[in-house]
Amino acid sequence: MFNNPSAVASALTGQNYIPSDRICTVLYLAEQLCKPVLSEGPAGVGKTELAKVWAAASGRRLIRLQCYEGLDETKALYEWEYAKQMLYTQLLRDKLGEVMADSSNLREAADRIAAEEEVFFSERFLLPRPLLAALTSDQPVVLLIDEIDRADTEFEAFLLEVLSDFQVSVPELGTIRAKHQPMVLLTSNNTRELSEALKRRCLYLFLDYPTPETELRIVRLKAPNLAPELARQAVELVQQLRRLDLKKHPSISETLDWARSLLMLNADQLDEETLETTITVLLKHESDIERARRQLQRRGRGGPDALPPSWRN
Repeated sequence: MFNNPSAVASALTGQNYIPSDRICTVLYLAEQLCKPVLSEGPAGVGKTELAKVWAAASGRRLIRLQCYEGLDETKALYEWEYAKQMLYTQLLRDKLGEVMADSSNLREAADRIAAEEEVFFSERFLLPRPLLAALTSDQPVVLLIDEIDRADTEFEAFLLEVLSDFQVSVPELGTIRAKHQPMVLLTSNNTRELSEALKRRCLYLFLDYPTPETELRIVRLKAPNLAPELARQAVELVQQLRRLDLKKHPSISETLDWARSLLMLNADQLDEETLETTITVLLKHESDIERARRQLQRRGRGGPDALPPSWRN
């Protein structure tokens, strides 16, 4: 698919994604070694977005499994379509006389009914969930297992078979092997430690908040009509807020939402009023907003943690 990391960089850039050299190298190796990628880092740094652009850049369909507490293998693998099974039961009941009409004895009649029962648990009644859909897809796909750290350790252990052999066991059908091995990206926000067994099966990629220079490139790419100086000031403020002890730091997507908000409000500078009225686009906890307000107030007094002079009125 990709001949070298530079080809990966070109493909991702073509999807309006600004990748680092580390991202390009890991994705290239994942393609060559057919290994899953485990991407860890703070929430909102673009881990999920990376899976989306990887799929688009490689021309594959994206299949997403969102993890949560209580997720088990049946919810991730498949379900039986009980409504169709009940309909078939009614049809079987109507045809029961015909099925048993020429049976010579009770044993033969029972065997015929048992043969019909096997149809209830055939692929015609199987409803694939993300994991099985990725394995049985007729075309190669990118499988995103999002926020694996939210799932229980039991589900994580179940994934080991999938990530090792790319096969799953369905009791009623047996072992189902992948038609095409999917490229897998697992994401984690580090809310719990993942097992060493899972990490051994993956290439590791840590994504952190971008540097000011990279974030400014992202803002200029995604909000090109924002005045260059205002874009620079916005990025500097976001970077400053991330240094504070907050419950939730502004994510990259929130930086972009804020940049678009400033554009829609026709803002030409980050004055006190603009910051006061738009800060909730960046911060989602009242305690964080109050802490940011105190920080903004200190700038006028020239305190050691004051914001950059360029933001002063």
